[in-house]
Amino acid sequence: MFVRAYLRASTKEQDARRAKDDLIEFVKERGLQIAAFYVENESGASLARPELFRLLDDCHEGDILLIEQVDRLSRLNADDWNKLKAELQARRVRVVALDLPTSWMMTGSTDDITGRMMNALNSMMLDMLAAIARKDYEDRRRRQKQGIEKLKAEGGYKGRKPNDQRNAAIMQMLRRGDSWNTVIAATGASRSTLSRLSKQVKVEAAAEAVS
Repeated sequence: MFVRAYLRASTKEQDARRAKDDLIEFVKERGLQIAAFYVENESGASLARPELFRLLDDCHEGDILLIEQVDRLSRLNADDWNKLKAELQARRVRVVALDLPTSWMMTGSTDDITGRMMNALNSMMLDMLAAIARKDYEDRRRRQKQGIEKLKAEGGYKGRKPNDQRNAAIMQMLRRGDSWNTVIAATGASRSTLSRLSKQVKVEAAAEAVS
């Protein structure tokens, strides 16, 4: 059995470090070790998460997928959550979350009947917390939209201002060949931002080659 920790990091790297420390302490208390960490800056409302699926590809039957909170794994809609849950069940991966005490028993050995009972209970609790996480996500999006519409009506909404200083630093890192993971860890940028700036760097390089 391997413990594989999944960190869907926020744009604040300090938050990711705090969660990482909490996961390490959790397994240490149970005499276990984390075999690998999988970290990415992607929305929990999307299934397009390369690191999560790399983790699942690395898993063997009975391995533990360790997360700090259920919303780190899913803010998915019902259909996408069912797809992810089916993937977890097919691979027989055990999900353990620090905010889901019913999952903690999955870190130890149990007899067959107890194990099946805990699996059923844990699956029900996961469903409930995943639904709550999705509702929280939709509520926050709705409030954000309402706030923007109010500002627009009052003439005070100017849209997001580009972070020119950060973008310049990102482009410099891309020019010298730093990996995307390194750039994300250093700047907290999203992959969509990196994709846009990477294209800009390539265009500039091509223009310089012609001139």
